Parts: sequence; C-alpha cells; structure tokens
Amino acid sequence: MALIDQLKEEQKIAMKAKDKLRLGTIRLALSAIKQREVDERITLTDDDIVAIMVKMVKQRRDSVSQFETAGRQDLADAEKAEITVLEDFMPQPLSEEEVIALIESAITDSGAAGMQDMGKVMGVLKPQIQGRADMGKISGLVRSKLA
Repeated sequence: MALIDQLKEEQKIAMKAKDKLRLGTIRLALSAIKQREVDERITLTDDDIVAIMVKMVKQRRDSVSQFETAGRQDLADAEKAEITVLEDFMPQPLSEEEVIALIESAITDSGAAGMQDMGKVMGVLKPQIQGRADMGKISGLVRSKLA
C-alpha cells in the first residue's frame, strides 16, 4: 500500500476513534504533502513523502528543545506526541551495524579516497538511508571514516 493511502486510511481510523491528536497530526502531514504536490504540480512518491515527514519530525524536535528551554513542558509534550505519530509512518530505523555497513559499502562503491570525496559518499548513502537514520550523525560517521 502506498504511503499516502496508508495515511488516508489511518485518518479515517483516527476519526472513528475520535483520537484528536493522531487525527490532527495526520491532517498536518497530508496538508504538507498536498501543498508540495500543488506547488510543484507533481504526484509525490513514497520517498518524497518520507522526506516531508522527516522534515516535519526534525521541526518538531527543534520545537521540543526550544519549549523545554523556555520551561513550557506542556507544549514540548504535545510536540513529542506528534513526533510519535509521524514516526509510525516512517520506515524502520537502521541499527548501528547496518549504518556502518552501508557507509563502508558506499565508500568502496564511490571510490572515495579522502575528505574531498565526502559528497560522493553522501550522494550514494542518502537514498538508502533517507528517513531511516539521522543524516547529521551519518555525516559525522562518514567524516570519521574518510579522515
């Protein structure tokens, strides 16, 4: 089942269950997807939808840290709940061993010899890891392997 269809189905289930938090979060995701489709006049693939959801999770994590710094735990908890709902629709995260294996294979596949080839390695890795691991951490691991 396509990710957009899964989101729409879960929206119906949340409506019937009167789960306002889940329903609101799914509606936000569907709205962001629809907005991008209208703006770019394209139909998004599952990979594009995952990229949108990764961006939404990242925004919420930033908000959580800002709310906690400001002492607004109620708002931070609401954002954390939305993150949980969004993560239900994202691919399973990769384990540390899987990430390292992917990095090593990307380095050999791209023929990287040093830090100047980091872009090549990241270009190979991004489609494989998108939505399944934090790209910031991946970038750090690649740097350490290439150094």
